Amino acid sequence: MGAGSTPDSPMRMLCVGNNFGFVPQLFFPEETGTDYRMPSLLEPLADHRKDFSVFSQLDHGTEGVGGHGGVHAFLSGVLSKNSNGFAEANISVDQKAAAHVGGATRYPSLQFSYGASSGNTLSWAASGVAIPPVEELSKIFALLFQAGEEKSLDEIRQVHSQKRSILDLVRIDAESLSRRIGKADKEKLDQYFTSVRELEKKLVQSSNWLDKPKPKVDYQLPEDADDLEFVDILSYYYDLVALALQTDSTRVITFEISGIGANSGGLPITRGYHQLTHHGRVESYIEELSIIEKTQTRAFANFLTKIKEVEEPNGKTLFDNTMTLFGSGMGNASSHSNKDLPLLLAGGGFRHGEHIRFEKDKARGTHTPACNLYVSMLQRFGMEIDQFNTSSGTLTGLEVA
Repeated sequence: MGAGSTPDSPMRMLCVGNNFGFVPQLFFPEETGTDYRMPSLLEPLADHRKDFSVFSQLDHGTEGVGGHGGVHAFLSGVLSKNSNGFAEANISVDQKAAAHVGGATRYPSLQFSYGASSGNTLSWAASGVAIPPVEELSKIFALLFQAGEEKSLDEIRQVHSQKRSILDLVRIDAESLSRRIGKADKEKLDQYFTSVRELEKKLVQSSNWLDKPKPKVDYQLPEDADDLEFVDILSYYYDLVALALQTDSTRVITFEISGIGANSGGLPITRGYHQLTHHGRVESYIEELSIIEKTQTRAFANFLTKIKEVEEPNGKTLFDNTMTLFGSGMGNASSHSNKDLPLLLAGGGFRHGEHIRFEKDKARGTHTPACNLYVSMLQRFGMEIDQFNTSSGTLTGLEVA
């Protein structure tokens, strides 16, 4: 449990990832320190200026290369194709935190998504498997707050029992097989064992919560919530994020934004989102793209305002007890670059208010890994850890308040 948090006011983690990045010159301040001029994409966050930090020149080095195909390394620092070289494959920071939470909440973690799926899933398990997100608001609300019928619960209990029996048989067969195969096959089998253990753990955790009632909230989604356009729908996703954290239904959430839906998302733009990201520095393209991106930062800013208003038992607010990462695994979509990722961290009890630029030596190929940020986040989350995937330590300059 994070320093300053209590059983009634635990530390939480939210990671928001946009698959198409942000226009760098509109996201990163020119000046460093506390007196930087607010760039246009961050203007909606002006009221929270002292409560978030902007980081520039952080990325995943050689790991995060590959354009759209490299975005999935955003929260892990490891490309899925290279996961065999790591003890926990390409586990993402949210799943590392979720393993620490375990069965303390109904859902160790939740994954939400909006937009046309592009395969750039944010969350990755220790087995190297991508965790699919829930897209529809109505399904998210049902997961969090709608009680199941007793008949359905009995069926789920039976399914859980059957799956555990099958997993026992699979494990026995696999252990027998491991004594008759070579080293390369054993490595693959180890990954398989990891997947089996993860599934077993999830089954046990899920079973323990079947008979516990879900929280009741005074909140209703609009009947047409799933059909709302991008310009209106983001606020409802953030509402459910806030409620999920506030009711302690989960302490770890990822929210992936991978498109703006149909009808230009209800925004005054004339071209598709993906087309605009390949702007080639054409001013008219950048102007329209900034409308999409500012819609995202505005919705995020409103979310921060909302959770600042939620008081917690430890005398702090939900904002204080939630570290919120906002950014992308895409550094510059126009050039298909995964370098210099746009990263912003708010809340969580850290000392904020600065733009911190980390030095790079291109000649020597040295840089500060973005995974250093994740180590600092995991430590604040309450984990005794000094290494996460490609990290080289904690992040210099990010301190607890």
